[in-house]
Amino acid sequence: MADKGGFRHFMLKEIFEQPGAVRETFQPRIAADTGKISLDSVNLSEAEFGSLTKINIAASGSSRHAGLAGKFMIETLARVPTEVDYASEFAYRNPIIGKNELTIVITQSGETADTLAAQRAAAVHGSKTLAVCNVLESTIMREADAAIYTHAGPEIIIASTKAFTTQWTALFLFALYLGEVRETLPPAERRRYLSELERIPEKIESILARESECEELARKFSRSRDFLYLGRGIHFAVALDGALKLKEVSYIHAEGYPAGEMKHGPNALIDEDLPVVILATCDQNDPGSVLRYQKTLSNLKEVKARSGQVIAVANEGDREVCDSADAVLPVPSAPELLLPMLEIVPLQLLAYHIALRRGCDVDRPRNLVKSVQEE
Repeated sequence: MADKGGFRHFMLKEIFEQPGAVRETFQPRIAADTGKISLDSVNLSEAEFGSLTKINIAASGSSRHAGLAGKFMIETLARVPTEVDYASEFAYRNPIIGKNELTIVITQSGETADTLAAQRAAAVHGSKTLAVCNVLESTIMREADAAIYTHAGPEIIIASTKAFTTQWTALFLFALYLGEVRETLPPAERRRYLSELERIPEKIESILARESECEELARKFSRSRDFLYLGRGIHFAVALDGALKLKEVSYIHAEGYPAGEMKHGPNALIDEDLPVVILATCDQNDPGSVLRYQKTLSNLKEVKARSGQVIAVANEGDREVCDSADAVLPVPSAPELLLPMLEIVPLQLLAYHIALRRGCDVDRPRNLVKSVQEE
């Protein structure tokens, strides 16, 4: 019943639906008068949240990349140790789950077989489970002890776009809520983060308005055979998902890698034929982000010294990156934990336009299905 709404493909339509989907995911959960976060379907007590000793996250594909970001958010804002697993590995490795642990399963459809198996394995070991999902009546939502519904709306395409950004939004809200309950996040800091979150949809819209720049880059790089995506910290999750989007829809081999691991192998791959996408944004108000940025700049210069072609995702107006990289995809400024929600958008557009130039079916890539029912 879905239609393309005037867009050429469902993929492009869903990329452009992200500002509204992100807004729908956070807006009903923030009280207009008090700024308090209300997660009404997370029916675990504050005492249970307060006594948590560890959080496990199990997911697959883009949902796992959102989970990696969730780990950074939860550990930063709520100070709870968090581990992230491939759902396909979690259920079959006899995981060690102790008392007072929570297992978060993340899935767009709520029917992914591996993720459901991970949820059931966690429950058998005595863990409470929290589902982050886009389908209310799905099996995973019904079996979870608690749930956060993402308001992404119908996602038709195989390669997840708006489901990913709404999962990120839901996990950010959860981390803020958990930090509030556990008193690890001062109220003023929580209000600042919520104020910044409310500005994200508008900032995504400003990136979408520059789609033509991604289309132009696609002309240059659509014949490349390999891509390397690099990111540090929470931005590594974006490197992974940017690479996944490209390989899914364009059939180009692409790999996401921690930028700090370049000297441990990937440097051998760099030559004049390898495009390297580097996440080089910075939150100038965060000393940790500034340090990450400085180290990422060093990585960028290493790639250039080896004749690599650098596509940098950087803050608008960053002259140092502009002077060093071959091409720049600019994004507005934002706090460190929210910058990746902006970074992924131009990478989605780049993957889309490269795939179009290669004649690929962006909505239905070969050999892939929407909900993986078999391990």
